[in-house]
Amino acid sequence: MPRSRDERPAVRVYTVCDESRYLIVRNVPALGCGEELLKLLGTYGDIEECKPMDAEECEQFTDVYWIKFRHVSNARFAKRKLDESVFLGNKLQVSYAPHFESLSDTKEKLEIRLKEVQARLNSGKSRGIAVHKSQTNSVSQQMNLSKSGKLEYVQTSSIKMVSSDKDYFPSESMNQTVRLVREKLNKIQSSQEHLEAEPAIKKARGDKRRRI
Repeated sequence: MPRSRDERPAVRVYTVCDESRYLIVRNVPALGCGEELLKLLGTYGDIEECKPMDAEECEQFTDVYWIKFRHVSNARFAKRKLDESVFLGNKLQVSYAPHFESLSDTKEKLEIRLKEVQARLNSGKSRGIAVHKSQTNSVSQQMNLSKSGKLEYVQTSSIKMVSSDKDYFPSESMNQTVRLVREKLNKIQSSQEHLEAEPAIKKARGDKRRRI
């Protein structure tokens, strides 16, 4: 029964046990097109065997083919691309066939998946370490620890100083606001410098208490 337009497509999750390098391709037109099917599947990886399954139940005027890829990754790629795709007017139905696996096939499949997972974890750790090192280097370049123990910010070559005499905004009102803020900052800075320059004069306080 065809799926309606508003109905969401069914999603199935495959684990490593469900996946296999063995595939079963159904709904292939019964036109003696095994060579064409083999060429199509061969574009996704090396194929060790490809033969029709005469004993398998199928729709009228269709055939079922049994495929054995050399690698599980190739079979996974072929299934993802060819399932529900049109081949000579028919929609192919591609499914995994893990029940054809031998003990060595299953062991090899699990070992390959373990190596893939470890490689992804290691690549993620190396990326995280590289990002952490770059952040640490950028912070260390901007900050130096002086002898007195205080943090001093160091101006790097990437920081550019902006002149206070130029207008950098297209609007005149914004430039005027910037000028007012600069004037206030300059006044505050000059007043602080003036206070620091004056010596601290402490007046001697006389003792006006009456002695008996």
